[in-house]
Amino acid sequence: MATFLYKLGRLSFRRRHLVALIWVALLTLAGVGAASAPAAGNSSFSIPGTEAQKAFDLLEQRFPGTSADGATARVVFKAPSGEKMTDPGNKATVQDTVKELSDGSEVVRVTDPYQAKAVSKDGRIAYAQVSYKVSGMELDDAAKDALEDSAQDARKAGLTVEIGGDALQAVPHTGSSEVIGIAVAAVVLVITFGSLVAAGLPLLTALIGVGIGVSAITGLASALDLGTTTSTLAMMIGLAVGIDYALFIVSRYRAELAEGREREEAAGRAVGTAGSAVVFAGLTVVIALVGLSVVNIPMLTKMGIAAAGTVAIAVLIALTMIPALLGYAGRRVKPMGEKGKLLGRTPKQKPERPNLGTRWASFVVRRPLAVLLLGVIGLGAAAVPATSLELGLPDDGSQPTSTTQRRAYDLLSEGFGPGFNGPLMVVVDAKNSDDPKAVFTQTGDEIKGLKDVVTVTPAQPNKAGDTATITVIPGSKPSSVTTENLVHGIRDAGADIKAGTDATVLVTGSTAMNIDVSEKLNDALVPYLVLVVGLAFLLLIVVFRSVLVPLKAALGFLLSVMAALGAVVAVFQWGWLSGLMGVEQTGPVMSMMPIFMVGVVFGLAMDYEVFLVTRMREAYVHGEKPAQAVVTGFRHGARVVTAAAVIMMAVFAGFIGSSESMVKMIGFGLAIAVFFDAFIVRMAIVPAVLALLGRTAWWLPKWLDRALPNVDVEGEGLRAASGDDDGDRELVRV
Repeated sequence: MATFLYKLGRLSFRRRHLVALIWVALLTLAGVGAASAPAAGNSSFSIPGTEAQKAFDLLEQRFPGTSADGATARVVFKAPSGEKMTDPGNKATVQDTVKELSDGSEVVRVTDPYQAKAVSKDGRIAYAQVSYKVSGMELDDAAKDALEDSAQDARKAGLTVEIGGDALQAVPHTGSSEVIGIAVAAVVLVITFGSLVAAGLPLLTALIGVGIGVSAITGLASALDLGTTTSTLAMMIGLAVGIDYALFIVSRYRAELAEGREREEAAGRAVGTAGSAVVFAGLTVVIALVGLSVVNIPMLTKMGIAAAGTVAIAVLIALTMIPALLGYAGRRVKPMGEKGKLLGRTPKQKPERPNLGTRWASFVVRRPLAVLLLGVIGLGAAAVPATSLELGLPDDGSQPTSTTQRRAYDLLSEGFGPGFNGPLMVVVDAKNSDDPKAVFTQTGDEIKGLKDVVTVTPAQPNKAGDTATITVIPGSKPSSVTTENLVHGIRDAGADIKAGTDATVLVTGSTAMNIDVSEKLNDALVPYLVLVVGLAFLLLIVVFRSVLVPLKAALGFLLSVMAALGAVVAVFQWGWLSGLMGVEQTGPVMSMMPIFMVGVVFGLAMDYEVFLVTRMREAYVHGEKPAQAVVTGFRHGARVVTAAAVIMMAVFAGFIGSSESMVKMIGFGLAIAVFFDAFIVRMAIVPAVLALLGRTAWWLPKWLDRALPNVDVEGEGLRAASGDDDGDRELVRV
């Protein structure tokens, strides 16, 4: 592989005009496609195989024309102090509002609070429910404006009016902190390279790669039913890995220049050696992201594949466009050890002084057991909050208190109880029963006898009379364990009803769907771990030609991800430092967060493992003792790996400013996970373990050594072809 990539690097350097033209053309084509593509609606959220999804599908079949997937809005009214919603003036205002809401072209129906008995017992609070033909993201701005205008008119009459539901769903924005993250990355690159030109190359190529990836996602969003979060995730990961991969190749290029090679040769060597590590690091990220498809949640699958595509683009750009741009930069990119005029430093003859990476590695190999114990105990302590992990999906109760959706949620809880915000819809399929009406009545009576049930509405049958819906109002809030137990209780009662009447009882609604999603994700976590970690383990055996090094890498990753989950629980569930992170409302951690972090963090963690440990293996293979090989790896790789980790943390942390709670949580989780993995696992635990294992770390059964393909990550083929003598020259790797 190194020889092929070497030739690719030299070709890209020589034919830089063609390479640059191809990538600019691809960016332009993707941009035009994104601009001309139809606007994407809200991504449909379906969970194949769950009971809630089966009930939803049955509703669409047996109750046609009801727009089961359409947006809804709850317009909540509260009377002024000393008044009631049943007072003539307030009642007239509400009825005028209902009439005004009914005039919308996309409105299916509006319930009158007084006819639907949607007035609280104390008479202070009432609500009208508006159902639309289309989803919240597809709703016209005119319809949203009409909804808000009608509420404003009622406010002028003296009522408190808030609007809940998904009708006012807005496209999330990331805020200025994303730009700050990129700015931090730029500063780190300038400090690392000491040159604006060298620092600008990784930023430029990363932005081009992300531009192509996100534009392609935008262009295909309508056809493939991709949501807004898909492009945000692709941007987040694409920026991080794009900058890092380019950083490693530019650093290796500067090291090759310092060895005295010509620029074209240096570009070829950089792509042939560091590029090999980029390919395998990128493969681990792609495996982890594509592996999310095993969970069988379409939204998660699309997010993973889209992000994996952006990572693949980042790898290709690093291998081709970086050497092309290095050709354009010429002498403005200086050899390693030389600083540009930007930092006011010029090469000086002075005694060789061990760099910080060398000093740190020397310290670790002298005290490996102490460093190992300290790192493991520290990460273990950070992981403790993960034992209290509560999973759920965000609803209006997790919105900031400044939003009308959250205020509507609180008003409904005040007037009708906390469970009113998470009603359960029970669908009774009595098509195979002899007496469907009796089954509907029996089902309602059974549910009334369960714990934590406040209200059970009479069954509402369809025109055929073979299927009915029953609305159940729990006594607890939607995200509570008590409500989850109630859902399972209804399903258990449904199993008994089916045994006696041959009727099927299904529970659906957003609350039941959230519960099913959480359970599905929990069930998929272990198979996903086995698949992704197993494939990456085999890949790393090929790269390192060792059994224990990949095993150590996988165990270190588990420490990182558990500590990161602990930090997420502490901030987003317990509320620690929530003000600093902009978390206005604590609550359960997003259901897909654990499995998502496992996938993404594993891929990113293997980046640093590949870049750092391949240099150690190279030194060991060329005759250095195991402890000295660790020091050599750090001498040439620690500075660049540190810069790469800081950049990745800055990019991820930039998304903490997003208005979308899911994006905010993902940004924080990935940023803290990179910190734990890069600076504690890879920089402390890994060298300590390698120092303790000694030569055993690089053990590989002979039969396996013969069976494995030689991918030549270290570039042995290049040295053999050029006749380099390691005795005369020490090759620098990043």
